[in-house]
Amino acid sequence: MVAALILMLAFMAGEVVVAFIADSLALLSDAGHMLTDAGAIAVALWAMTLSARPVSERWTYGLKRAEIVAAAGNGITMLVVSGIVLVEAIRRMVSTHPDVAGVPVLVVALAGCVVNVAAAWLIARASRASLNIEGAYQHILTDLYGFIGTVIAAIVILTTGWSKADSVASLIVVALMVRAAWGLLRDSGKILLEGAPGGVDLAQVRAHLLGVDHVRDVHDLHAWTITSGMLALSAHVVVDDECFLDGHTPRLLDELQECLGGHFDVEHSTFQFEQASHTEHEHGAHG
Repeated sequence: MVAALILMLAFMAGEVVVAFIADSLALLSDAGHMLTDAGAIAVALWAMTLSARPVSERWTYGLKRAEIVAAAGNGITMLVVSGIVLVEAIRRMVSTHPDVAGVPVLVVALAGCVVNVAAAWLIARASRASLNIEGAYQHILTDLYGFIGTVIAAIVILTTGWSKADSVASLIVVALMVRAAWGLLRDSGKILLEGAPGGVDLAQVRAHLLGVDHVRDVHDLHAWTITSGMLALSAHVVVDDECFLDGHTPRLLDELQECLGGHFDVEHSTFQFEQASHTEHEHGAHG
């Protein structure tokens, strides 16, 4: 990831210079997107450092959610940059603008494709199970598609002289950025709002728990994601009264946790065992 960051920053600096020389909005928008790429990688590295910190009395899960906050920040940044590029692209489409130099645009865009392929390969070697790293990867992949669009626009400019193809390529980059930003904000928002993790059907979870011997009912069932790949679940479990008398509850706890780990890959679970009569005292019980 550090190597990818250095590569992106070095190329971006040169691209900005050429963008102004060639008066290319497509290159400038690609450079802006590449800046968000570099920011995404830098934030990912920072978030990884924070998430590796041990738990404390203040931060009982550590700072593992830092990567989710970073992913949301990446999505917001992409939306802001795409909005700026969109306004300028529309302005150029409806007004007269000096011709765009096609040759430097084509050369830089081709070089950008190579740089983004190399950066994507570097990032892909990291664990993309992390939403944060996946966000950085999506940034770079979107930028690659943008450069491909810029290559096509440069060819159109060189063969037909239609300079507005540069603005059209910018609009394509905007669409790709919005699509990637929506995916990041959707996934990070679901985690921050503690929605049920994708792939975990609570009805199936309840059915599996009820299938364990001595379990009579399951309520107040909650499942959420602490950070990428770290699922948590809690539930109130009504069990046979004799379980509290014959010392069976510790074995029952092992069985429930093994059930969750084996069927749903949930390793962090908390259960409250109750007698049937205890439900009468839980007026706020739900689910």
